[in-house]
Amino acid sequence: MRVLVVEDEPVLADAIAEWLREETHAVDTANDGGAALERLSVNDYDVVILDRDLPIVHGDDVCRELVASESTARVLMLTAAGEIGDRVTGLSLGADDYLAKPFAFAELAARVHALGRRCRPAAPPVLRRAGLTLDPARREVFRAERYVPLSKKEFAVLAELMRAEGAVVSTEQLLEKAWDENADPFTGVVRLTVLKLRRKLGEPPVVLTVPGSGYRIP
Repeated sequence: MRVLVVEDEPVLADAIAEWLREETHAVDTANDGGAALERLSVNDYDVVILDRDLPIVHGDDVCRELVASESTARVLMLTAAGEIGDRVTGLSLGADDYLAKPFAFAELAARVHALGRRCRPAAPPVLRRAGLTLDPARREVFRAERYVPLSKKEFAVLAELMRAEGAVVSTEQLLEKAWDENADPFTGVVRLTVLKLRRKLGEPPVVLTVPGSGYRIP
């Protein structure tokens, strides 16, 4: 998934981002509400982790603008204010979930996963297609009975292709979902990742190139 972490404490923001990247998510960060709105205007996110007490533009106002834009992104409010009244206020603004600081990273990651499932059509917990089995929870891929070790990016790309259920997934879509905003679209990073993925999956090839359009698993 593509996740935006909006947190005014850079150390905490980076720590959350690194934890979620270990879960194979593509993660961007912003340290104030203005930067968050800028990123939201140019990128499509599945989940936004949003601190309420932000400089420049308050987190509540960021949430209001996100809801008003009819974005499909799910909002997890993250704040030191943990009283029931604060939670009710945050949820009434349009947030989908609320987590008070301090928190356990494992719980945060689990909540992000749960919210991510809401922003896309329901998919089975284990994906199967063209002789491949992908288990997102265990981070495992098998072709027939053979275990296929994949890097985080290879796993993320394969997951997006399998979720498409045979439809073509463009290079731009893969960049959007598997990489963060620092990825250079002109480096050919998607093509190289797909090439490595094909080699690991073996013959006959299951990831097909659709010239001028992208990739698909038939």
